[in-house]
Amino acid sequence: MNEEKKVIINEKKPTDLLTADFDYYLPEELIAQHPAEKRDHSRLMVLDRAENTIEHKHFYDILDYINPEDVLVVNDSKVIPARIYGHVEGREEALTELLLLRQGELDTWECLVKPGKRARIGMKQVFGNGALVGEVKEITEEGNRLIKFEYDKEKYENIYNVLHEIGLMPLPPYITEQLQDKSRYQTVYARENGSAAAPTAGLHFTEELLTKLKEKGVAIAPVMLHVGLGTFRPVKADRLDEHVMHTEFFSVSKESADIINSRRAAGGRVICVGTTSCRTLESASDDKGIVHAMSADTGIFIYPGYKFKAVDALITNFHLPQSTLIMLVSALYDREHIMEAYKTAVEEKYRFFSFGDAMLIV
Repeated sequence: MNEEKKVIINEKKPTDLLTADFDYYLPEELIAQHPAEKRDHSRLMVLDRAENTIEHKHFYDILDYINPEDVLVVNDSKVIPARIYGHVEGREEALTELLLLRQGELDTWECLVKPGKRARIGMKQVFGNGALVGEVKEITEEGNRLIKFEYDKEKYENIYNVLHEIGLMPLPPYITEQLQDKSRYQTVYARENGSAAAPTAGLHFTEELLTKLKEKGVAIAPVMLHVGLGTFRPVKADRLDEHVMHTEFFSVSKESADIINSRRAAGGRVICVGTTSCRTLESASDDKGIVHAMSADTGIFIYPGYKFKAVDALITNFHLPQSTLIMLVSALYDREHIMEAYKTAVEEKYRFFSFGDAMLIV
């Protein structure tokens, strides 16, 4: 693995597009509060860019749209139970809530703290009846806290084991119902701890469906991008080219890069599962579309006018209005067709956002 200490940011191009150009009407009842009973039984909208057509299918029908020579690129980052509740040390009545966003040095994390005003440097907080103790070390420019955690390393071995015992899944703010089964906010191929939110396009896949794809001849290439809180942050700038993108850590192994490059060279398509896999490949590829093994931070912001280098097709969910994610899918097709597809999805009562239905853009 080539450990590159750098941030990948694409060169922004001037655009007349406004954030408001990516707004749409969404009835609240279409925001999915729980996952489909069976992962691959969610609905699937298929957008064919060559034919300018829309088809309405179920996710298990995706087998009909992926060819044996194609490669499916998945993000195998694992969501951690990153939301923890506790109190200020010595003051049990002073309740506190943390959301672990991103790991820095060993056992030091950037965290979102509620309430934030009392989280001054040096303050200690206790979680899980003392299983985890955190001390505020620094306050970031965004107002988040860098917190150093302590725990019994003989009992827990690492902080993830503590979190799996005392933490809750960090569901997005638009999901108001409690999740009974933690595994449903996790892809079946999740491997490496680190995400504060799920790469939700992958939630539709089952082990059986992946097996059928492999038996068909489709290659599965895992990459990794740890999803951060920035995924849910609205674009506040009026113009797209004024927006500052959040950064997230990604990694592409040599093995996956070789699989992707060889499949594409042989005429197969690179089909990304989710916007996170898409951003990873576009960050790790050169101008010729060759994907390179690397680990780095990416702040790549993809919006209409962007020329894709490595990605040919995309499996994704239906995203929030005026979000960077709907801007990315609009770059792959075009804004007019995507906004029309979203209007159709509302009319057809598709389920939206993290636990919602899926879209395939080919």
